[in-house]
Formats: sequence, structure tokens, C-alpha cells
Amino acid sequence: MNSDVRITGFDYQRVPVAGGVELHVAVAGTGSPVVLLHGFPQTHLMWRHVAADLATDHTVLCPDLRGYGASDKPADTDGTTYAKRRMAEDVVTLAHAFGHERFALAGHDRGALVAFRAGLDHPDAVTHLAALDVVPTLDTWDVLRGVSAAVGFHLYLMAQPPGLPEALIGAAPDAFFGHFLDVWGQDPDAVPAEVRAAYLRASREAVPSIVADYRASATVDIEHDEADRLAGNELRMPVSVLQQDWGAALGYDAGEVWRRWAPDLAHSTVSAGHFMAEESPGEVVHALRALLAR
Repeated sequence: MNSDVRITGFDYQRVPVAGGVELHVAVAGTGSPVVLLHGFPQTHLMWRHVAADLATDHTVLCPDLRGYGASDKPADTDGTTYAKRRMAEDVVTLAHAFGHERFALAGHDRGALVAFRAGLDHPDAVTHLAALDVVPTLDTWDVLRGVSAAVGFHLYLMAQPPGLPEALIGAAPDAFFGHFLDVWGQDPDAVPAEVRAAYLRASREAVPSIVADYRASATVDIEHDEADRLAGNELRMPVSVLQQDWGAALGYDAGEVWRRWAPDLAHSTVSAGHFMAEESPGEVVHALRALLAR
């Protein structure tokens, strides 16, 4: 990844978490801590506008998730290397490394699934939780059905056993990852050329780990979600969810899906596209600040 493309005013560090893995993290600000987790096919750069605003009165940590961006990309040897449970442990360890035993956590897309797992597994560490444009893993597979599942074709592709998805995506990575940058957004000007290039370069260099992340959501992540649902575990902290109106488009009540997991929920739909933190950062900042005030 091009190290010249950075969030202005943020310092960059590499922080060890577990198993010899190091995360690439941007940090700035003072005050109560907020950790921001990026989505697919992006890096921490997606938070550049939101992070700069929050850093005026919060300590803001923006890591690249394991397997993404400039963070380490360990080989998935047993199917759990990219479990959201493992990635959530990374985030908690990262926050602790900066001296934060408790912190607010916001995630977009894949990062929201990591945040969700962190909230369930580490309720004493996560004070507030925000999820952007996603539903929990277990529910994702439930709501995709029939022709409507075509919108999630990449989920099914990367759920296949090792070998085929990596070969297909690796043969034309820019076409594959660029497809999502093109069709999921509504404002092409929201992602400048140099940022788009950084996303594509980072994704091109991370095909096996990105596939492993998605494959985990068709295997071990479902097992963990099912165990929590069976046990009646819930997110105990205030939760805010912002998403496009996927419920109406795919025929389900997205707010109700989230409410089963999060009794203290603020749920809202937005007019921006999937990349809302870049397309409508003011709206995202407003929602996050309202969450932090609860």
C-alpha cells in the first residue's frame, strides 16, 4: 500500500497484537477513545473525514484489519485465522496497547462484523458500538435468498473451499475489487483517484487473506453467532446502526433484525451509498456523536 496516502494529521504506528501479527494503525487526538474499523474493499483511509472530526475531542484509532491494507496477512492454516472472534481480539489488544481498557467502537461492512463480535465477546471493554451498512453474519445468510442473493454473489464465491476463489479473483483483482467500488457507491467523487488506487493496490496484495476473512463468515463465524443466539447473549452497550434501506430492497425488517441482538438500539437508514463515511461523513459523524452522548 502507498504509504504516502494517509489521513492528514494522524501518526502511524505498527502495533503487535497476537500470534506475531502486527496491525498498521493511524492515531490522533486526545480524550475518550474511539476505534474505527474499515470495510471491504477498503482500508483505514475510508475514515479520513470522520476520523479528523472525531479527533478534535477524542483519541481516534484507525487500524487496517488483519489481512488488509498494510497490516500483517498471516496464512489461514486452520480456518480460524480470520474468524471475527480472532479479529475482535486484535482490536481489544490494540486499544489496550494504547492504554485504553474501555473504548467506543465503530465499524463499516467487514469492520462492523468485527465490532459486533467484539461487543459480544468483550462487553466490559466496548462502551458504545456503531455498525454501518451491514447485518450480523448469521442474519446475512438468512435474508439473502432467491434472485435477491445476486447482490451478495461475492459472499458465495469466497465461501468456496481454498483454491478456486483465490485463483479467480487473483486473475483479475482490479476488475473484481473495482466492481464493488463502482456499483456500491453513489458519488464517484467521494473516493479520489489516489484513494481508489490505494484501495485497489492494497486489495490486490491481499487476495488470500480477504478470501479467508469472507470464508470464515460462511463457517466459524456462523458457529459463534449461533452459539450466542442459543445462549440469549446480546449487545449490552448502546448501539447505533446506519444502513441503506436494504430491508425494503430485500424484503426484511433490518431494524428488527438488529433489535434481536441490541436492545438499546438507534437504527436509521441513510440516503448515501454503501461508502457512507466517504459520501456523507457529516451524517456519520452526527450519528456517532449522538451515540457517544448516550
